[in-house]
Amino acid sequence: MDLVRKTPDDTPAASSGTAPSGEPAQKKVSYYRNPMHPDITSKVPARDEMGMDYVPVYEDEAAEGPRQGTVRMAAGADQKIGVTVAPVETRELFATIRAPSRVAYDPNLYSAILEYREARKSRAGATGEHAKESGDTLRAARLRLRQTGLSDAQIADIEKPEFDASNLLLGKSGGRVWVYADIYEYESALVKPGQEAEFSSPSFPGELFTGTVRAVDTIVNSETRTVRARIEVPDPKAELRPELFLSGTIHAGLGRRLAVPETAVLDTGVRQLAYVQTAPGEYQPREVRVGRNASGYCEVLSGLTEGEKVVTSANFLIDSESKIRGAAAAAK
Repeated sequence: MDLVRKTPDDTPAASSGTAPSGEPAQKKVSYYRNPMHPDITSKVPARDEMGMDYVPVYEDEAAEGPRQGTVRMAAGADQKIGVTVAPVETRELFATIRAPSRVAYDPNLYSAILEYREARKSRAGATGEHAKESGDTLRAARLRLRQTGLSDAQIADIEKPEFDASNLLLGKSGGRVWVYADIYEYESALVKPGQEAEFSSPSFPGELFTGTVRAVDTIVNSETRTVRARIEVPDPKAELRPELFLSGTIHAGLGRRLAVPETAVLDTGVRQLAYVQTAPGEYQPREVRVGRNASGYCEVLSGLTEGEKVVTSANFLIDSESKIRGAAAAAK
């Protein structure tokens, strides 16, 4: 029997490219890249013109390749340009809606309310042929109220004996007034009956009047693109005169929503982007779909998941670098 001497290259570990059992496998450097310009590479360790060390790229990383638009920076480079990150998380959001408002002076609505209430009384006591006629009158009066923007719930309030329509014309000491707030149509879905509203007026500097949203009209004003909210405001001193201008603020809770700081989203006009930190010094562009802005945060509808970290400052610098690299890659 002939004996054949084996060399280290003939061992299974060597042929498979793995380290012997018990010894950690060491990554092999494929090349070195410029920390700020990854298209500039070197086969040996080097430094850029600012004295920053080139970053080693290992064989497995080189084979995988970065996702298009990904920006990689040397350790500490992101801190030097002021990059900060924040987590994507679910939080309670509150929207502050500002609306020009005025104390109600609405003789047409006042007249329509009186007409409707009289029609209801006539309908209740009518018999025979008069019942049909009074029924038609009642339906016409109700339709007139609907055409002013009142909802079924508002009309139901008008039917209550304690409803006082006189506040639509003149306030009175110790009473309440109606305030009309003009809500822009893109915010109108946020305003609901029962929400709190605050009002201020140059006529009463430093004084706040608080009220409660009672109803939101169903018709959008075609000229101003606003929807009227009707708000009941206590006026014990009869200070709020009809047609007095007020600056209104309505606080609307949006509930718990997945959100990021507003500064994390870059709006190009065509799409919205956020840069996600995938590793220390590595940032990946992500197209996102966002909802409402509230409390300094932006609601996230898609594109991000809870727990990820997004860039909140200096992201415009990262975005510029990403575009430059993308253009360079496309030119190759």
